[in-house]
Amino acid sequence: MMKAIVVSKMGGPEELVLSEIGEPSPGEDELLVEVDAAGLNFIDVYQRSGFYDMTYPFVPGLEGAGTVIEAGSNVDGLAAGDRVGWTDVPGSYAEKVAVPVSRAIPLPAGIESKTAAAVLLQGLTAHFLASDTFPLSAGDRCLIHAGAGGVGLLLTQIAKLRGAQVFTTVGSEEKAELSRAAGSDNVIVYSDTDFKTAVEAIAGPNAMDVVYDGVGAATFQQGLDLIRPRGMMVSFGNASGPPPEISPLILAAKGSIYLTRPTMRHYVGERSDLIGRSSDLFQWIAEGRLQVRIGAELPLADAAEAHRALERRATTGKVILIPE
Repeated sequence: MMKAIVVSKMGGPEELVLSEIGEPSPGEDELLVEVDAAGLNFIDVYQRSGFYDMTYPFVPGLEGAGTVIEAGSNVDGLAAGDRVGWTDVPGSYAEKVAVPVSRAIPLPAGIESKTAAAVLLQGLTAHFLASDTFPLSAGDRCLIHAGAGGVGLLLTQIAKLRGAQVFTTVGSEEKAELSRAAGSDNVIVYSDTDFKTAVEAIAGPNAMDVVYDGVGAATFQQGLDLIRPRGMMVSFGNASGPPPEISPLILAAKGSIYLTRPTMRHYVGERSDLIGRSSDLFQWIAEGRLQVRIGAELPLADAAEAHRALERRATTGKVILIPE
C-alpha cells in the first residue's frame, strides 16, 4: 500500500483526499518510481473541478521526479537507482508512480529532483511557446500575462535568451519584482492600471508581435487589440476561465491576426522532442542562464491548500508537493 491523493468526484479543493491505495505495478515498458517531488499545475485544477472530463476516482498530478525502484522487462537504458523526471504521466500525487519509459527523462547529476519536478511541464511549455509556436527573434516584442507565475518566469527568461523585448503583467508589486528579476523589460501591475493602456503608453498601438495568454477570460479580448497586423495571439491557458468564442472575421478586422491554442502533446509528443527540449532546459540551468523559482514546497497531504493558493493566484513560481 502507499499514500496518494485521490479525487472521488468533481468539485473544489476539498475533494483532494490523502488516501491509502495499492501500489502501481509497472508494465513491461514502464518504470516504478519512488516520487521525490510532484509538480502542481493548473491542469490539475481543471481535472479536479470537472473543466476537463475525467473518470473517477483518480489520482491527480502529471509531473514529478524521483528514483527508479523497478524497471519493466522491455526497458533498456534505465534501471533501479536511476533518477528520472516526467511529465504527462497521470497519478503523480503519490508516493510511487508507474512511468512509461517513453515519457521518462533521465536527470543529469547536477539537476536535483525538486528542480526537475519544478521545471519540466512549465519549462517545456515555455520552450515550445518561445521557440516554435511563435519563434521569437531579436527585437520581437512579446506580452506575457501572469509574468510571475511558473510559466511566466520561465517564458520571460527564454524570450530574453532569444533576444525579444518582453512586456509582462502581474497582480502585485511583489510579483512585479520577481518578473523584473527574470528579465522583463516592462512590468505592468494590472491591479493598478489597465494593462492595454499601459502597454500602448510604452510601445504605441498594435505594437506586440505576439501575446502569450495563459490567463484567458480576463485578458484575452484586450490582448487582441495590442497585436500588430499578422501578429499572433497564443492562448495556452484558462486561469481566469476560458476565453470567449471568437469569429474569424474579428481576427481579420484586427489585422489578419493569427490565433492558436497550443497543447504539449503536439509539441512534445515524440520522445526526440521531449529529450531535446528538456536537455536545453537542463543545460541552461547548469549554465546559470535559466533560474527555476520554487515558490513553495508543501507536504503531499496539503494538496488541497496548494490548489486553493493556485486558484486565487496567490502563488509565485512553482509549487511542488513532497511525499512524506
